[in-house]
Amino acid sequence: MLFWIIVKLCLKSLWANKLRSFLAMLGIIIGVAAVIAMLAIGNGAREQVLSRISAMGTNLLVITPGHTGSRGVTSGHAETLVLSDAEAICELPGVLRVAPAVSGTQQVKYANQNQPVRVVGTSATYLPIRDFVVEKGHAFTELEAELMARVAILGPATVEKLFGPNDPLGEMIKIKGVNFTVIGVTKGKGDQGWFNPDDTAIVPYTTAMKQLLGVDCLGEIDVQVVEGGDLTAVQESITKLLRKRHRLEEGTDDDFYVRNQADYIQMATQFSQTFTYLLGGIASVSLLVGGIGIMNIMLVTVTERTREIGVRKAIGARERSILLQFLIETLIISGLGGALGVGLGLAASKVIGAVTPFAVSVQLSSIFLALSFSGAVGVFFGWYPARRAALLNPVDALRYE
Repeated sequence: MLFWIIVKLCLKSLWANKLRSFLAMLGIIIGVAAVIAMLAIGNGAREQVLSRISAMGTNLLVITPGHTGSRGVTSGHAETLVLSDAEAICELPGVLRVAPAVSGTQQVKYANQNQPVRVVGTSATYLPIRDFVVEKGHAFTELEAELMARVAILGPATVEKLFGPNDPLGEMIKIKGVNFTVIGVTKGKGDQGWFNPDDTAIVPYTTAMKQLLGVDCLGEIDVQVVEGGDLTAVQESITKLLRKRHRLEEGTDDDFYVRNQADYIQMATQFSQTFTYLLGGIASVSLLVGGIGIMNIMLVTVTERTREIGVRKAIGARERSILLQFLIETLIISGLGGALGVGLGLAASKVIGAVTPFAVSVQLSSIFLALSFSGAVGVFFGWYPARRAALLNPVDALRYE
């Protein structure tokens, strides 16, 4: 019963000074809203990065050649990966698909349009490994690859640049002066930042190596591991196989790199978490400022109500009751401010997502964290004024003017 009486007294006191109470809440409102909005931006960035990595393919290992050079200075990629390496990797346990690949930027021409496009020469297995979906037309076959067929599958961005709204299927384009027939168009995957998979032309690797690039070595080998397979174990098997095939002696550095998709995900997750913590930390400063504002207001309140405190102590109120009263007032301010801040933070997150290129993702844990922090700030900064009120000498308090 006493507790609820104290709560009513607190609410009455806060309502009597509505403007001052709101100004005390304002710091907490802004702080909580800032924390939720900043964490939403950080979480959105993390999800966006992970989705882009997933768009590269699932259960993926990418093998690239090492670098050439001397005395620690690299001068280019070593020509160490060949088609027979890719064929040997196909026989390893846990390997589902393998796609040899070469790539380079070439001028692609259609009618009066002449655009630089990233051309990928690869096998038919490249599309499922990299999660490409042929939306129009069809993919080339392994037989066409063996016969060095001049066929191409274009990304939607390439189609837009070369053909505009027209249908590209069956049309003839020139890649580095060589005629290719467009047999398919991939479904859009979105710009990945460092490259755009929608602005590509995918052709058979034999055609690319012999007729476009004039190379005998591969630029990379993509390996897809079976669902639920151990990427690390397959990676180690590939490393052992390639070292044996390349006749590398014990203690000699690998002349190739095997990159695990899990490594990309772990690196991206760590980076995004650091980014999220940084944003959350910056936003939390406003909560601390709001807490200082609450302490200042409560100190003023204690000073104004010194005679009231003296009267209550004179008629038998205990220090515990006085402490609880002012502490509850602080918690009401921080709690109500936190609730209003959550609403403002959710609204701000939606606005940021709608009017800026930032991806936002509000998570329940972010709301809980912001509310918990605002409550802790309220208790921390409200304890001293409440303790000061509770320790007032009743005689001095009654004599206070």
